[in-house]
Amino acid sequence: MKANSLRELYVEQLKDLYDAEHQLIKALPKLAEASSSDELRNAFEEHLDKTKQHAQRIEQIFEGMGQKAKTQKCKGMEGLVKEGSEILKEEDDIDGEVKDAALIAAAQRVEHYEIAGYGTVRTYANLLGENEAANLLQQTLDEEKEADQTLNEIAEQINVEAGHGEVEEEGAARRTRTVTRRKPAA
Repeated sequence: MKANSLRELYVEQLKDLYDAEHQLIKALPKLAEASSSDELRNAFEEHLDKTKQHAQRIEQIFEGMGQKAKTQKCKGMEGLVKEGSEILKEEDDIDGEVKDAALIAAAQRVEHYEIAGYGTVRTYANLLGENEAANLLQQTLDEEKEADQTLNEIAEQINVEAGHGEVEEEGAARRTRTVTRRKPAA
């Protein structure tokens, strides 16, 4: 970290988020394509449009500071995207609902990472008196929270579908064990 002041830290964090958004712009179409659920695919596609807006807002903030938007490698997002891409590599070996549940889990990790990042830089902007930037960052933060909530709602159905067969199998196995235990000893 090179920052020696809150303003420098703020700028570094903005560059990091700008890179994170660009990584997501590349990753989201792959997640959408891999989704077997239409609802999940649509959520990824809609969030791609929002992600492009998020990157544009960061550009707007840099312009407001008289700077050109630059990226700083976001290693955290790089790791999260890599983790998500591992699911895509295994997609032929994973059933549709289970794969979708795994995609949602990966996407929610991303959302939580972004929520933390945007909450932090919004606070820095407020402390630095960057009111317009703080408003833009709050708008993005709200949209990230909405995306997380949407994923939660989709997960409620998909997770049930993904676990449905396993729950039935496990219930049958329990009944078998229970019946076996109740047999009288010879």
